Amino acid sequence: MKVYTEKNKISNAIEALKYEGLSVGMVPTMGALHEGHLQLVIRALKENNVVVVSIFVNPTQFDNKKDLDKYPRTLDKDVALLKTVSKDAIVVYAPTVDDIYEGKTVSQAFDFDGLEFEMEGKFRHGHFDGVGTIVKRFFEIVSPNKAYFGEKDFQQLQIIKKLVKKHELPVKIVGCKIHRETNGLAMSSRNTRLKPEYLEAAPFIYKTLKTAKTKFGIKSANKVLEWVGSQFAEHNLLELEYFIIADTETLKPVKRKSNKKKYRAFIAVYAGEIRLIDNIALN
Repeated sequence: MKVYTEKNKISNAIEALKYEGLSVGMVPTMGALHEGHLQLVIRALKENNVVVVSIFVNPTQFDNKKDLDKYPRTLDKDVALLKTVSKDAIVVYAPTVDDIYEGKTVSQAFDFDGLEFEMEGKFRHGHFDGVGTIVKRFFEIVSPNKAYFGEKDFQQLQIIKKLVKKHELPVKIVGCKIHRETNGLAMSSRNTRLKPEYLEAAPFIYKTLKTAKTKFGIKSANKVLEWVGSQFAEHNLLELEYFIIADTETLKPVKRKSNKKKYRAFIAVYAGEIRLIDNIALN
């Protein structure tokens, strides 16, 4: 398995593969890979000849430096895990910060038609400018035919689709379903940092989302919001940051349900110092 750390070298390698008529998929990650990431890679391998997996902890999408410093960096382990999927059809791009930002570690400013100001955008200042900057940069360097993102970060998925459309980038964005532990907890690199008592409590998040989905079929959105709030108010370990029911296209909170629109419930919860997010389709 080839591991590239310089953008010029991987660009040349991908150009040569495309010259041979091979299709290239991409799975952008921040490393600390788990089964959820592998499922994205497996999907990408089914639809492409070669898959580039980027492993890069992007500093510009962190609004909390402590969170950035604590984020796990496990490149050797990640490469070994990817080899269990394929040793020949996967290429790893693990750049340095300087290779990406060339000494200017700042975000480009983006307009995502308001998607960036909802949910995560309200709680993580500048986060989506950082996401847009790194994803656009990766697409320029790697030039994939398709790129694969998990629906756990559904807002990010919608924003990347908007990025591609507005900047006319020649890549198809593929959203992939959320992969969960057997207890329902959405797979995340952050799960490895949970203390045992929080790891045991965290499946309550998805359990609550599933019940909220059932209630949304028979009750108003406000009633569901109140119910979820009450559930976490009574929980000793998990602290609710937000629970929002939103239109999947605009990501704006629902005011009155419409049969013509699709809705999704989004949640962010603190399990001690670790922030977990999840979501579920409601209709």
